[in-house]
Amino acid sequence: MHPLTPRPDHDAQAMADLQAAWAPRVEPADRLGEVRWIAGVDVAYPAHGDRVFGGIALLDAQSLEVVETVTSSLPDAVPYVPGLLSFRELPPLLACFERLARAPDLIVCDGQGVAHPARFGLASHLGVLLDVPTIGCAKSRFVGRHAPLGPARGDTADLVLDGEVVGRALRTQDGVKPVYVSVGHRVSLDTAVAWVLRLAAAYRQPETTRAADHLVRLAAKGEVPVDVVAPGP
Repeated sequence: MHPLTPRPDHDAQAMADLQAAWAPRVEPADRLGEVRWIAGVDVAYPAHGDRVFGGIALLDAQSLEVVETVTSSLPDAVPYVPGLLSFRELPPLLACFERLARAPDLIVCDGQGVAHPARFGLASHLGVLLDVPTIGCAKSRFVGRHAPLGPARGDTADLVLDGEVVGRALRTQDGVKPVYVSVGHRVSLDTAVAWVLRLAAAYRQPETTRAADHLVRLAAKGEVPVDVVAPGP
C-alpha cells in the first residue's frame, strides 16, 4: 500500500503529518505529454446512509464526449475534517481508477490542489499518489484572497495565501461566479487555467466536473449500476 493511501486507523494528526511530508512532492510545472483522455472525478454522500459514492467520467480531450465511466460505493469510514477531505474522498475514487480501462492523461478534480492550508488538497493528493497530471477546479474559495475580477469570460485574478500565489480565480462565462483553479500535480498554473477554460466552453463548470457530478448523483440514487461495491454497512 502506498503511504499516501488513506487508512481507517489514521487520526487527524496522522493525516496532517502525511500532508506536510508529501506536499513538497507536488510538481508545479508542466510534465504532461499529449492529452487524449481527461478524467473528471467526484464523490457523493447520500443524506441518509453510511456509504460514499465515487465516480469517474473519462472524456475525449478533443470532442469532450464521455467515453468511459466507473462508479463505486464504499462504507463512509473517514469522518469529515476541514482540510483533510482528500482522505475521505480518495478511497472511492481509487476504487474507480483501479477499474478504469483507459489511463487518463489528465485529471480534473472538483476541489483544491495547492490552494489549501497544507498546499495538498484532493487534486494534489490524487496526483502525487497516482503520479498523473492533475488540476484542482473548485466551486468556491477555500483559502486566500484575490482582487476583483473583470466581468468577461477568461478574466482572472491571482489567489494569494501568505504572500504566495496558490491559485487563480477564473471567470469561465460572462457574468457568472468564478471558479478557483490551482495546481494539482505536474501541471503549471497557466496550463491549468487554460485547460479549465477550454473545458468550460458553455457552462461555469468544466465538462469533466459536470459529467462526473451527474454520474455520481445517479449512482447515489440507485439510478445507474455501481461498478465497484465494497462490503460494509
